Amino acid sequence: MKSTHWLRYVLTALCLVAASKGMAQTLRETPPPELVERVAAAEAAAERGGAGPFPAVMLDEPGLPTHTVYRPADLAAAASRGALPIIAWGNGACVNYGNRFRYFLTEIASQGYLVLAIGPIGPVWLEWNTQAPGDPNVRPEDRAAPSHAEQLIDAIDWALAENQRADSVYFGRLDATQVAVMGMSCGGLQAIAAAADPRVKTLMVWNSGTFPEGTKPLAGTGEASKASLTLLHTPVAYITGDASDIAFDNANDDYAAISAVPIFRAWQLGIGHSGTYREPAGGSFTPVGVNWLDWQLKGDQHAGRMFSGETCGLCTDERWVVMRKGW
Repeated sequence: MKSTHWLRYVLTALCLVAASKGMAQTLRETPPPELVERVAAAEAAAERGGAGPFPAVMLDEPGLPTHTVYRPADLAAAASRGALPIIAWGNGACVNYGNRFRYFLTEIASQGYLVLAIGPIGPVWLEWNTQAPGDPNVRPEDRAAPSHAEQLIDAIDWALAENQRADSVYFGRLDATQVAVMGMSCGGLQAIAAAADPRVKTLMVWNSGTFPEGTKPLAGTGEASKASLTLLHTPVAYITGDASDIAFDNANDDYAAISAVPIFRAWQLGIGHSGTYREPAGGSFTPVGVNWLDWQLKGDQHAGRMFSGETCGLCTDERWVVMRKGW
């Protein structure tokens, strides 16, 4: 575990003050001076294990080397309050590094969830830097092959098998009946494809939406398209930034197209495609994710007040715009 590496960030970034800003941006391996304080706060929150009742850890599991696991450090304590629902996560840009959304996913896991993110743990800078591994400024050794939607199904299969394996730390501690798929941008398309699986109980699509009819699906997204929306069988939430988010129109088009299942659509004003995932504790998107999952997978009606009713929490929050149908 990287227990104090954020301190290394602070010291290194201070040394970069004397260097040109352009050089710091090109290297992309340490935060530029203007981000040092924010990155330090985000790292500290992640190292504490999140703000939930069950401090979470990020780790590799030998039996699932293609993914990164986020879970309560004390599984017994967490499971004593109820078996943990299972969440499979797809990264933006279909990145095959599971620590890409560490700040956000740590917070969710700390609320009593097992989160399985596509890809093994990669370079630390991925956790705070919006630059994607495919960017030409990224070192070749830090680039990863694109992920694919089937990895979300692999994650669910593995978790359910571990829940039944007597010598597993997860044995009997997972709720096999409560499974969610979600993802950001390209990962959101992967989640849409995986949501056709009958084991899935809810879908969250972040900063994403399918492309117009006739558009070639993105590689790695499981051929996610408008036709995929007809296979949805669970409540769905689409969360994006405002009109500056490149996925804004796609998400709205999906909202218009979906009619067979309840759908919740919301966007935050002043937020773009990158969302708030790399803010300390995952920023303002985190409580939206936590409350939706608590409502849909744990039956928490208090959490559901953020989304349901005429005076729902997001409905009365001036930062957010909400649309709903099918409820």
